[in-house]
Amino acid sequence: MFKKLVTGAAFALALVPAASFAAGGEAHVEDFAFSFEGPFGSYDQNQLQRGLQIFTEVCSACHGLKQVPIRTLSDEGGVGMPEDQVRAYAANFEVFDPELDDFRPAKPTDHFPENNGVGAPDLSLMAKARAGFHGPYGLGINQIVKGMGGPEYIASLLSGYTGETKEEAGTTFYENHAFPGGWISMAPPLSGEDVEFADGHSNELHHEAQDVAAFLMWAAEPKMMARKQAGFIGVLFLTVLSVLLYLTNKRLWAPHKGKKSA
Repeated sequence: MFKKLVTGAAFALALVPAASFAAGGEAHVEDFAFSFEGPFGSYDQNQLQRGLQIFTEVCSACHGLKQVPIRTLSDEGGVGMPEDQVRAYAANFEVFDPELDDFRPAKPTDHFPENNGVGAPDLSLMAKARAGFHGPYGLGINQIVKGMGGPEYIASLLSGYTGETKEEAGTTFYENHAFPGGWISMAPPLSGEDVEFADGHSNELHHEAQDVAAFLMWAAEPKMMARKQAGFIGVLFLTVLSVLLYLTNKRLWAPHKGKKSA
């Protein structure tokens, strides 16, 4: 089960303007194998819990999830935290209450806090806003097979630093294979072994990047599993309906087939 998370940030993200998360180039994005991919894929609850831990201990130092209600952490098909742990988790944050004209501990009905004001982009919809896979001439052909690739782009960006740096106009840039142009102003937020997972899962950089990317995909698409189920039922219904219409048509026109007009 999910353990209570450590508050605070072990590693803070550097100042990052929203433009620093521009769409990645196809050639540099790794095709990660996520459990939720495909028509029958589903979220890995343990992976989402690990991703939440990484977001809380690392990413939340600068980035927010202002579009995500904290109560959704207990939804089925998602992170799946027990309600008492959701309440305890929410209390780690402070929100401004207009009625009290002061800050108070957050409740499950509140949303995740916004970013801390350093200019870092909100990550609520980042996995949907970024396209990792494109195609020849920008036609998006690869997206038919691989999907948009938002989580792949995020995971590739987090694990794509080479360790090379340069300074321009007083700003330090870091070489990153997944970022357009190859240089980004965000310092590497993950280095591997940044957190300790309660389930004993590997905390190597590759796995940490994949876990937090999966969590951000859930944040952007919390109802993905419900949509897939509804789509499957819809396709099944249309298939049955098509068969019935075919048999009905065949039965109605059977007496008239083979007859020649006078």
